[in-house]
Amino acid sequence: MNKFSLFLKNLVNMKDHVDVEAADINIRQGIHFRGPTVYILACAIVIASVGLNLNSIPVIIGAMLISPVMGPILGFGLGLGTNDTSLIKDALKNFAVMVAISILASTLFYLLSPLELEQQTELLSRTNPTLYDVFIALFGGFAGILENSRKEKSGTVIPGVAIATALMPPLCTVGYGIAHLEWRFIIGAFYLFIINTVFITLATFFTVRYLLHFTGPVGTDELKSKKNARWITLILVLLLVPSIFSAVEMIRDNNFARSAQILVQQNKNLGKSILYDYHTDIEAKPSTLELFIAGEKLEPVARERLFLDAEGLGITRGQIIIHEDAAYQNEVMSESELIRNLIDGHNSEIRRLSGQVDSLSTTIEFYKARQLPSELITREIAAQYAGVTEVTLTRGARVEAADGNTIDAIVAIIRSTQPLTETDCERLGQWLRVRLGIDDVTVIVRE
Repeated sequence: MNKFSLFLKNLVNMKDHVDVEAADINIRQGIHFRGPTVYILACAIVIASVGLNLNSIPVIIGAMLISPVMGPILGFGLGLGTNDTSLIKDALKNFAVMVAISILASTLFYLLSPLELEQQTELLSRTNPTLYDVFIALFGGFAGILENSRKEKSGTVIPGVAIATALMPPLCTVGYGIAHLEWRFIIGAFYLFIINTVFITLATFFTVRYLLHFTGPVGTDELKSKKNARWITLILVLLLVPSIFSAVEMIRDNNFARSAQILVQQNKNLGKSILYDYHTDIEAKPSTLELFIAGEKLEPVARERLFLDAEGLGITRGQIIIHEDAAYQNEVMSESELIRNLIDGHNSEIRRLSGQVDSLSTTIEFYKARQLPSELITREIAAQYAGVTEVTLTRGARVEAADGNTIDAIVAIIRSTQPLTETDCERLGQWLRVRLGIDDVTVIVRE
């Protein structure tokens, strides 16, 4: 038992692994914003603003790694924990400078940026802080101050805290709200930033005072220390209450969306009806679920079963909106009505097919009328002119007459073993015009 107790004591012991004096000096040096630090902060803010505008998480993470915004917050927590009034004032002054530079840089960027995204998911995600953001900031603050106090620093904890607590994106979102006069973005994002700041400060305060026991200035006023503690408690309560309500609302919305998904999966087929799509509106108070039905309209039994399943999942009847625009009403018909409908349908189909037959017959007659009797003409010409072996009649292109009407043109290609004179060709042309009833006939003789 003694060995186990010794093991646990060595496991949680921090005295041998922290350097309080070095941490105190390091934190005090990191609170100031001047020279290159100001420009680094401005660059990081612009990079984060670009990432938020493009919904690019890697760019946002990169900006958070660059930004030096943790310094004044840790300094403020150290000053509260050690009752160092001078450090508190210095940290608050630099904190105000940091906030002002960040909001100014992001506002200018969004005023000048021509890009407007339809779905600004990264910006919107910074406007609705919850109790979970409190936990992230609190434990991130503990990790941050412990890493600053450790003798052998890993180099990965502070960047990880900067990413997890996400101090910069809310300030960029505030700048977006100012540039576009969107109060929802301004208030929601600034509230998230204050939550992150206060609970990182709180974690630093408790670690400095009660865990690592940093020493404060000589002549510390205990009465003033108690007064500071009361103020801290009041501020924490004021910040926690809205975040708790927001967390409860987020959980309720998530549960509603999950219940809606389960309900739809369990009720894809509702008798002769099909639930083919759904939509949840968590912005409505209360949240609503729209169901889209195809096939036949819902029967009363199927509708009631759907409502009972929904109530079992925590969705009330008043939250469900059923759309049956794609469904049809299946009316019960008598046997005589059914037979009459069948006969009417068959008669309609017969009329449609008869119309198609008449149309095809007319087309055939038209082409028959235009068909040239080449074989008969060949025999008649061969009887008049010795040597004619073949006559080919071809309809030529329609030509425009002088009066604006169009006439048919026939080309007669005659093959003959004996030459035909011009007079013979003219006589053949005249004969073909009379025989075919066509005014434009051209005769071509091939030997």
